[in-house]
Amino acid sequence: MNYHVMTLFPELIENTVNHSITGRALKNGIITVNAVNIRDYSQNKTHHVDDYIYGGGSGMLIQAEPVWLCYQDLIKKIGNGNTRVLYMSPRGKTFNQSIANALAHNDNIIFLCGHYEGIDERAIELINPVHMSIGDFVLTGGELPAILMMDAITRQLPGALGSDDSALDESFYNGLLEYPQYTRPPKYEGLSVPEVLLSGNHKLIEEWRRTKALEITKNNRPDMYERYIKK
Repeated sequence: MNYHVMTLFPELIENTVNHSITGRALKNGIITVNAVNIRDYSQNKTHHVDDYIYGGGSGMLIQAEPVWLCYQDLIKKIGNGNTRVLYMSPRGKTFNQSIANALAHNDNIIFLCGHYEGIDERAIELINPVHMSIGDFVLTGGELPAILMMDAITRQLPGALGSDDSALDESFYNGLLEYPQYTRPPKYEGLSVPEVLLSGNHKLIEEWRRTKALEITKNNRPDMYERYIKK
């Protein structure tokens, strides 16, 4: 998997992805991460990429030209076969586990990250990306959502986790939130590990985990619980 991030802050991407699971995936050649600075495609002497908004409004908007030139150059280098372009935008569909699973089948994913008040709509029309959101709230830029999505997608790639079973057992994979988990010691501050988990009876353990997952999902995400029950 090759990730390409169009951004005004490449250092934010580079400083984050070198850790934990994405860091190991980079080291093992499972993923590559290419942070491309949109500012490098500015055509003016001062290399600014933003300007005032037509019609008025607070803040500044990223101009269409550097974004479009950056995208064109990137596509020339990687081609557009099996490539998905995602624009980090609150207008978009909310990112979830199913989307992460589907995106993991691409060869290249381009993340277009806005900043300030966003990007001139003409660049969006020219590129025609898929708008993608991580929730109903406002962030300073698209870099953090892109990092979040890269992490979730990378976890679905073969070899990225210590065990392929890890992805299968995690929250959302089976449509339910994850059950509680415990490690040693068996008792801490008066709280004990449930006896069933110490029993060695794998059938009972699986039943307990499923029951707990159902309870937690029903209480914390009733919308998800209803979808699961209707399946």
